[in-house]
Amino acid sequence: MTSRTPHDWAALAGEIKAWGAALGLHKVGITDTDLGVAERRLEQWLAAGLHGAMAYMARHGRRRSRPADLLPGTLRVICARLDYLPPARDMVAVLADPAQAFVSRYALGRDYHRVLRTRLQRLATRIGERIGPFGHRVFVDSAPVLEKPLAEKAGLGWLGKHTNLIARDAGSWFFLGEIYTDLPLPIDAPAGSHCGRCRACLDVCPTRAIIAPYQLDARRCISYLTIELDGPIPEPLRAALGNRVYGCDDCQLVCPWNRFARHTTEADFLPRHGLDQATLIQLIGWDEPEFLRRTEGSAIRRIGHLRWLRNVAIGLGNGPASEPARRALQAWATHPSALIREHVQWALARLGAPSARSD
Repeated sequence: MTSRTPHDWAALAGEIKAWGAALGLHKVGITDTDLGVAERRLEQWLAAGLHGAMAYMARHGRRRSRPADLLPGTLRVICARLDYLPPARDMVAVLADPAQAFVSRYALGRDYHRVLRTRLQRLATRIGERIGPFGHRVFVDSAPVLEKPLAEKAGLGWLGKHTNLIARDAGSWFFLGEIYTDLPLPIDAPAGSHCGRCRACLDVCPTRAIIAPYQLDARRCISYLTIELDGPIPEPLRAALGNRVYGCDDCQLVCPWNRFARHTTEADFLPRHGLDQATLIQLIGWDEPEFLRRTEGSAIRRIGHLRWLRNVAIGLGNGPASEPARRALQAWATHPSALIREHVQWALARLGAPSARSD
């Protein structure tokens, strides 16, 4: 490999992008490993405690922002985008219907990790078939990687004011994955920002988690609260969750650039088990075996049954008072978990119903 000329590396970079497209990746870009600016921002964010209970964000030190520390010998990062927006019931309609449960669009289908990882591994295999063995490792949210700053440097999009990546031709409904490699490939130009004076994402956030442009307080973010947080959801924030039981897409929903997003044709990302039309009463009726069965192969399974019940109970508590809603909640009022009992009691009180306390 050392005998290759710059022209050879440029040709290989072009082939990598073509192979990626043939594998169903929607865009591939290449960047170097300099993340100095992103590293300083990350350290300031951590120092301010804005990561909440996500201790893993600090656990690996600077290996997250220095790719060669994570994988010695890394010279370049091949970044890939895979669009996922599923054709599902209209998001605005779901959020406006307090009887329904809102699940973040990325989690309606199968877990994306395996889908994207498989394609990146095939891309790495194709590179090896062309040039022989080379140093590399595939990542899809599986290690301390600053995927959004890397993708921005690789030209896949720019970091929006909501801290998600935005592409001019696709909006923000996409997954990211990376191949760390020791190949001295030519790098792509970074994407420029096109948010301008728009602040739609800041204004729409139900919990005001976007505390300033490009700055997210995860402790207030509904995605963090419903997915990452293991314990009780702070009571002052519960009403703002509305009927959102897994994640929150509000900041993406209002982004003007998402008018260019196209629905996915990936079968794995299509809604499963009617999750885009499920009611809160239906979902709180899932006992643990049913939860595990219905979330097999889904990103939702990682939160476990207890957090699922916690989230759905809040959703019911934020809805209209009805006898079916009260009965659905009371079925869990004596649950062995104090976490569930607390949230069910909160919801019952909101609906004007007595709770069966056992603590």
